[in-house]
Amino acid sequence: MEMHFASVWEVIADEIGDQTAVVHGATRRSWTEFDQRAARMAAVYVAAGLGPDSKIAQYLYNGNEYLEAQFGAFKMRGVTINVNYRYLDEELWYLLDNSDAEALVFHSSLGDRVARVVERLPKLKLLIEVDDGTPGQVSGAVSYEDVIAGHDPMPRISRSEDDIYMLYTGGTTGMPKGVMYAMGGMTEGFVTGGFPMVGLTPPDDPADIGKLVKELVESGNGFISIPCAPLMHGTGLWLGAFIPQLAGGTVVTLQSRSLDADELLCTLQTERATNITIVGDSFAKPIIRALDAAIEAGTPYDTSSIKMIISSGVMWTAEVKEQLLDRIEQAVLLDAMGSTEGSMGTSISMKGLPPATAKFSQMPTTKVFTEDGRQVLPGSDEAGLVAAGGNVPIGYFKDPEKSARTFKVIDGVRYSFPGDMAKVAADGSLILLGRGSQVINSGGEKVFPEEVEEAVKRVEGIHDCLVIGLDDDKFGQSVTAVASRAAGSTVDEATVIADVKGQLAGFKAPKRIVFVTEIPRAPNGKADYKAAKQLALDA
Repeated sequence: MEMHFASVWEVIADEIGDQTAVVHGATRRSWTEFDQRAARMAAVYVAAGLGPDSKIAQYLYNGNEYLEAQFGAFKMRGVTINVNYRYLDEELWYLLDNSDAEALVFHSSLGDRVARVVERLPKLKLLIEVDDGTPGQVSGAVSYEDVIAGHDPMPRISRSEDDIYMLYTGGTTGMPKGVMYAMGGMTEGFVTGGFPMVGLTPPDDPADIGKLVKELVESGNGFISIPCAPLMHGTGLWLGAFIPQLAGGTVVTLQSRSLDADELLCTLQTERATNITIVGDSFAKPIIRALDAAIEAGTPYDTSSIKMIISSGVMWTAEVKEQLLDRIEQAVLLDAMGSTEGSMGTSISMKGLPPATAKFSQMPTTKVFTEDGRQVLPGSDEAGLVAAGGNVPIGYFKDPEKSARTFKVIDGVRYSFPGDMAKVAADGSLILLGRGSQVINSGGEKVFPEEVEEAVKRVEGIHDCLVIGLDDDKFGQSVTAVASRAAGSTVDEATVIADVKGQLAGFKAPKRIVFVTEIPRAPNGKADYKAAKQLALDA
C-alpha cells in the first residue's frame, strides 16, 4: 500500500467505520459515510472529465464539505487548490487562472464573485456550489448535495506516492504561489510527526496504520480536534485536520466564520475535544477573555478534556501562554515554527515549565545559514536564514525562478529557505527573529519587527501591535508601531516608547505610535503589514 492521504484514510475507514470522522453543527458523519461521500465526489470529478493531476479549487469556509471534497480529489489523484474566501474578483481570478483550475467547489454565498470571473476562466469544466443560503448565482453550477446523491462511489484505485499535493501561500510577501510536495513524503511526514502526539510509533508499512488506529480509538485515546483557524490555510488544515485524521480522529469545524471564543468553548465542552488549533495571541487572547467571563458569570466552561493546544504561523508570547496554562492547567501547548514551505522547530510549554517567546527546539533537519552559505554556530550571536530540511517541497507551481531562490542544495542536502531569520542559542535552540523581507533598516541597524511588536504588546494597556518601517530622510526607515489599546486603556505614545526603550536597545524602539481600533490581520491571525503601513501613512 502506498503512503498517500487517500489510501491511508480508506484503510482507516475500513477499520473504524462506525466512529465519527467529521462534525459541523448538527451534522455528524461516520468514517464510513465520510469515505463514501468522498468516493462519490471522486466520481463526480471523473465524470466531468478530470483525471490525475487535475486541479480542483476549494473556495469554501470551514465545514464537512471542505474535507469531503478534498478527500474525493485525493481519491482520484487530483490536486486540491486552497482559495482564500476573502478574495474578491481579481484575486480569485488570479489564483484560479494561475493554478490551472479545472473544477471549483464554492459556498453559494461567494457565488456573486465566482459569477463575475467565470467567463475569464476557460479551463473550468465543473462548478459545484455548497448551499449556504444564496444558491443559483452562477450559471451552470450544480448542487453539491445533488451530485453526491447522483453518483455511485468511485471504485478504489492504486495511487502513486509521486502524486502532487499543493498548498497556496497566503500571499503576505507577494502574489500567492502554489507550493508543491510529493504526496508520499507529505503523508509520511504527518504520520511521523503526528503519531507520537498520541503515543503511537509510526509503522514501517502504511498498511499497518489501520490496525494501530483501531487500537488507539478503542482505548479511548483518539483525537477530537477543533481547528479554529481556516482550513484554507496550512495551520488549520495540516495541524487541525490532517494529523488527527491520519490517526483516525474526529475533526469538528466551527460554524462561525471568524473566531467566536464562546462558540469554540461550548463546542469543546460538548464534543469533549482533546485538541484545538489556534494562531498565536490573536486567537488565545479572546479565548482567555471568554474563559474569565464565564467564570465571573458563574457558568465556567469545562475544559478538562483538552490535552493539547497547537499554534503556528505567528509568534505566541510567553505571557499569553502562561495565562492559558493558568486556566487550562493540564494542557500541553505546542508552538510550531513553520510555513507553507516547511517545518523548522517546535516549542512545548506545560504548567511548571516556563514558556518562551520565539525560542524553538529545532528539528534535526533544520539548519541556519548566513547569506554567504556558512552554517551559524550555536552561541555565536550571528543571525542567518533558517533552512528546513527533511520533506522539502518540489518547488513552486509554474515559478522555476522563485523555486531556485527558495529551495537550495548545500553540501549535498536540499533545504527550503522560507525567509525566516534566526540566531542559534548556545543550547542549539532557534531564536526566531522574523521574516527577512520585513526587516527594517534604520540608521544602519537592522530591526526585526516581531521583536519590537512583542515589546510593545508587553506594555500595560496595549492589546495588539504590528511594526513597520516608513521612509525617513534621517534614518532611511523609521520604526513605526501600529497599535490597538486594551479596553478602557488610555496609554499614550510617550509611555509606550519609553517602556520599549526599557526592554530593547534604543534604536529598536518605535519613533512613532499610531493608535488604531483594530490591528489588520487575516482570518488565520497572520499580520497584514501592507494594510498596517497604509494605516500609518494615512494617520
